Amino acid sequence: MKNEKVLEVVILKYMLAAYILMALVIAGLNYGYADQAAPAVAEFISWLWHFYENWLKTIFIICGSYLTLKVIAGSSGATMRKRNLQGFIVIALLVHIIGPILLNVSELYLFSMPLPWTTFPLHLLYEESSFYQTRFPLWGAAGITAALIFFILVNIIVFGGTILLGRRWQCSTLCLFNGFASEVFAPAFPLIGKSKKVNPTLLKAFSFLKWLLLIMALFFTSFWVLYLSGLLVVLDPDMMAEVEVFKYLGAELLAMMFLWVVLTGRGYCYYCPLGTVLSFVGRLGGQKITTNNTECIKCYKCNQACPLTIDIKSRAEKASDVDNLRCVGCGHCIDICPTNTLAYQTKFLAKVGK
Repeated sequence: MKNEKVLEVVILKYMLAAYILMALVIAGLNYGYADQAAPAVAEFISWLWHFYENWLKTIFIICGSYLTLKVIAGSSGATMRKRNLQGFIVIALLVHIIGPILLNVSELYLFSMPLPWTTFPLHLLYEESSFYQTRFPLWGAAGITAALIFFILVNIIVFGGTILLGRRWQCSTLCLFNGFASEVFAPAFPLIGKSKKVNPTLLKAFSFLKWLLLIMALFFTSFWVLYLSGLLVVLDPDMMAEVEVFKYLGAELLAMMFLWVVLTGRGYCYYCPLGTVLSFVGRLGGQKITTNNTECIKCYKCNQACPLTIDIKSRAEKASDVDNLRCVGCGHCIDICPTNTLAYQTKFLAKVGK
């Protein structure tokens, strides 16, 4: 049985390596070469990128979830982690397969992360933007309208759900940028070397990045809101759009995958601008981990399981709630606790429980 789990972890590592390699190569072609290529080549690269982002990504999520479930089988039931994986499979099918087919919008995934993480949907409100100019011939007015309605619904669902269910709702159930990979490929991290905790120095660096990325995200959001309102006409919107693409490729996509290779699957979650906003929204909803269901036996397993380096044990020893803003509600600590003393809670869940 142990040998089977080792084999599954090895397969997960190969899958993760393949996912990263394909992302780097295909994204490089799509963002760095397609504009200069012949029309037929550019069209093929665009198709390949969408095929990778939609179909291959969904296949990776389904297959990776199956293997991860086999690895964690018997881990105190792993109830919360199973729900995480089930949620990511469902949302991947909706956003990457069913939605694009029904709405005829191949890049629906660009509209699945709410403000302030991305402003690409706002670009569609400016008919002179390169984003609108390149998408209108493909999607038409109906497709663009559908994409914008979808984006509005996503914002409502994410923020409303976070008030009720905490940060777990987005970061450990719906996020198709980093959240899904951190759960689907959890046993495979890091790709190189052994699993390690984030040291205090790196925690400070991540804290700095968190506020920097949030400021940048709010800046881009504010720019587009003001520009579309006619209140700001100093900066060139196409230039701003290009800068945002470079931010996405460098500080987010490449950095995220680098952290997968050398550190942890939740590396990007330390400084994700949307996650930072949702951490405060979750706190408004009373998100916390209660530690007094039974009694802490000081086994330290909760701290070892936490992918965000939160000191849960010291709180559990005192039967005090854990309300750390880094908590993404993944439930790893809860599933691993041998005495079932930990539980995930929000004000809404507490009322439903009663």
